[in-house]
Amino acid sequence: MKLGLYSDGLGHLPLVDCLDFCRQRALQCIELGTGNWSEAPHIALASLLASASRRDELLGGIAARGLTISALNCSGNPLHPGAVGEQHRKTIADSIVLAARLGVGRIVTMSGCPGGPGDSHANWIVTSWPPEARDILAWQWREQVIPYWIELAAMARDHGVRLCLEMHGTQCVYNVETFDRLREATGESVGINFDPSHLLWMGADPIAAVGRLAGSIFHAHAKDTRLEAMAAINSRLDAKPVMPVEGRSWNFVAVGRGQDASFWRALIAALRRAGYDDVLSIENEDYALSAADAIDASIACLRGAIAA
Repeated sequence: MKLGLYSDGLGHLPLVDCLDFCRQRALQCIELGTGNWSEAPHIALASLLASASRRDELLGGIAARGLTISALNCSGNPLHPGAVGEQHRKTIADSIVLAARLGVGRIVTMSGCPGGPGDSHANWIVTSWPPEARDILAWQWREQVIPYWIELAAMARDHGVRLCLEMHGTQCVYNVETFDRLREATGESVGINFDPSHLLWMGADPIAAVGRLAGSIFHAHAKDTRLEAMAAINSRLDAKPVMPVEGRSWNFVAVGRGQDASFWRALIAALRRAGYDDVLSIENEDYALSAADAIDASIACLRGAIAA
């Protein structure tokens, strides 16, 4: 196992300072956001696509600090109706091309979620009632999800890039079953960016999920979720903003501040049994700590778990 960092967690720092932060902590990998829901604080997608010298400069600065790029991250909603979806689809396609030109074999993204026929916003269907929900869900997969991903998977294969989908709320692929459905249609160039934090707030067991995903985990995020006391009252469904953290049913936290060290030891062991012995890319969204403190706490927990 290797430790890395999704650089958006240090988006307030210039790229050189972010890379130095990683070098000082002996991290091995960096994951870079290229756009969509990432503000792409450290790289400019269009200029890197256009300039071989800028690509060489980026790769040189990363290599000089003993790092490699684990993935490019362009998470968004490529199936959103209208202009948003069109822009997100372009960013994903451009990220695949850039990954190939940089020699990076993976991009991290999400499946997307369309609306229903004639809708102007996404519609995440997670229950079979009322009856029209089933009709909308069938239409989404038949007319939107499967056609787009068959085409994108072919493009990724042509460029030698693997697609790493994050199972995430408000996306059509949000658990193991929905991922299996998509992969059956698209083939083995589509895999998982395994992030336990979303499974935790949705009520799944990440360790059990890893066992079902053996052979299809291409990348992994190290990110934790803490269930709060309000979950017992309001359930785990919580549409309140992530800040303030008080009063929420759950919060994203530094690794080890939600699930204890035994959980992370068991998860890393499960990942290895499932054939994944690669990067754990720390994605920090702990809003109660400074970024540096949260990342350092995550590194300490993960290093102990890997050693154990």
